[in-house]
Amino acid sequence: MASAPTRDRIHFLFLNVGHFLDHLLTLVFATVAALALTREWGLSYSALIPYATPGFVAFGVFALPAGWLADKWSREGMMAVFFVGIGLASIATGVARTPFEVGLGLFVIGVFAAIYHPVGLALLVERASKTGTGMAIGINGVWGNLGVASAALITGFFIDNGGWRFAFIVPGFVSVLIGLSYIWLFRADMQPAHASTRNKSNAGSAPLTPDLRSLLIKLSAIIFFTTAVSGIVFQSTTFALPKVFDERLTGIAGSATLIGWLAFLVFAVASIAQIIVGRLLDKLGPRTVFLGAALIQVVFFSLMPGLVDWAALFVALAFMLGAFGQIPINDYMIGKLARSDMRASIYGVRYIVSFAVLAAALPLIAWIHQGWGFDRLFQVLAVAAGAIFAAVWLLPRRLPDPEPVPATA
Repeated sequence: MASAPTRDRIHFLFLNVGHFLDHLLTLVFATVAALALTREWGLSYSALIPYATPGFVAFGVFALPAGWLADKWSREGMMAVFFVGIGLASIATGVARTPFEVGLGLFVIGVFAAIYHPVGLALLVERASKTGTGMAIGINGVWGNLGVASAALITGFFIDNGGWRFAFIVPGFVSVLIGLSYIWLFRADMQPAHASTRNKSNAGSAPLTPDLRSLLIKLSAIIFFTTAVSGIVFQSTTFALPKVFDERLTGIAGSATLIGWLAFLVFAVASIAQIIVGRLLDKLGPRTVFLGAALIQVVFFSLMPGLVDWAALFVALAFMLGAFGQIPINDYMIGKLARSDMRASIYGVRYIVSFAVLAAALPLIAWIHQGWGFDRLFQVLAVAAGAIFAAVWLLPRRLPDPEPVPATA
């Protein structure tokens, strides 16, 4: 049997792969809609987007029950359900014959995708005390971003080499196989006893003082406001970027595969920001790091309207650095402030806020694109990043001591 440190490293790898698959499988349709179904099914891009909306609603709404089940039953068990469930749902979506069936498949993908963030992040924070919470979240975030990047790359490849259906089916089979491996390796950890142990470890938490309670209410308001607004920014950029490149990089990209490669490169390079942010969070705290990420977005979203080809590619890379860099910050703050026995549930609330707003962003993209084009969308995103900057300015320079802090979100 592997030693405890080795098992922890293997488990960390599974959590990272899970984050990769979570974002990959929820974003395959973004490229399929932009580059394949508009031609194959004769529907406009704006008409196809609504079929993805129920899936992203499920991505948010089911995060809370997933977190609650993980805290009450087994976080490891819920991770096994995630791997197998999202894989089977993706395979089913790949054999859909109508837009309605695709929408139904995307909804089921969203239900299982909702498991990852509250459960995976709770497991990550629980096991990250030795390596540093910020660094572990940052590394995990890079894997998620690579899933975002690979969605455009893999889907573009399959569109040009066999058809869009394989972009759902092949990763779906891979996810099921990984899930079966996870069950085999960690079946001993999938016991309700682990949840009761977490509950007992927090039984003696100190009561809150009035000042600390007031500070936690303020922090919760900032966390959930910035979560909501950054959800709009993240969803708008990751979902729309393949279509933005399809429209604006005509001088340097002439095929779905090349557009997918360029989107992949932008997402992959931008994901490095999460490792940097993770390290800085452990050293500087969230306020300074968050202000920098928001400022980058304000500047480069404002520069993007009207740009094409290489200029558009460079500025897109710059604002994606800021958009991806901000992702770990709220997760870091919740991980530091929440009680262990309720951490998955609180992450569930956080992701209900994030992905409910994220789902609302899809009709926003369709409406703005149809009426004004992407220039207006980038102007809206610049204003949103400015609102994040203003809210983060109210954060304290250092978070309060997490030991006496119960779940407040």
